[in-house]
Amino acid sequence: MEVTHSPVKQSALALGLPVVQPEKIKNNADFRAQLEAIAPQAIIVVGYGRIIPPWMLDLAPLGNINLHASLLPKYRGAAPIQWAIANGETVTGNTTIRLDSGLDTGDILLQEETAIMPEDDAVTLAPRLAQSGAALAVKTLRGLEDGSIRPVKQDACHSSLAPILQKEDGRILFSRTAAEIFNRLRGFQPWPGAFTTFRGKNLSLVAAKPYANQSGLSLSPGELLYNDERLLLGCAEKTILEIKELQLEGKNRMSARDFANGYKPVPHERLGEKAESAK
Repeated sequence: MEVTHSPVKQSALALGLPVVQPEKIKNNADFRAQLEAIAPQAIIVVGYGRIIPPWMLDLAPLGNINLHASLLPKYRGAAPIQWAIANGETVTGNTTIRLDSGLDTGDILLQEETAIMPEDDAVTLAPRLAQSGAALAVKTLRGLEDGSIRPVKQDACHSSLAPILQKEDGRILFSRTAAEIFNRLRGFQPWPGAFTTFRGKNLSLVAAKPYANQSGLSLSPGELLYNDERLLLGCAEKTILEIKELQLEGKNRMSARDFANGYKPVPHERLGEKAESAK
């Protein structure tokens, strides 16, 4: 519950570099005067989340260079890492663009792919993209300086959005398959996660995986079954999700076995107070 400096500020202070943190920049005459006095060749923008004002876009000869954690024009918006995983992508990456007046619509400068591993979630993937993205930003600056980069316009026909996450994005809809629910659980870490209800209380899935149903077991969507020391959840298209760890409202995290032994799900008991369908 304490305010801490961002990693960028920590590094700047350690190097003796001045740090300015204006609350707003659009009509901030003092901040504009500070930047104009510096006369930067380029401005790097990372994780800002707002539209850069025209005066700042026009200030640096090489432009305002944005590092974005997706392969633009895919996943424009605030949460590209989370939505890429949630949608089951196996490859993502970083893109540097020269910002314009739109939302992540500027010309592409450089791109670099990164594999999304089956065990990845948003928490594990983000640091890898940050590390490779930092190197890509430096490479971009050098390429702009020596003139080796040829900007490429984005093809808006292939664009998709990655909007800021909402709490409701984490609600488990049993009209989705086990793989789809699993991917959303991975993507929406640490928030909003994946949640539903059990006996009128909120229930969050902490760890799960699609179940290889080799025995032909049949569960209706939302149906819960503890079978052979496995806690199984019926999903759409006759798929099944195996729950490994979960947390009931007001309780600590627990294993599937402890949950089953403590709450003893009855035959055909369903998660969710009512049938939930995809939007």
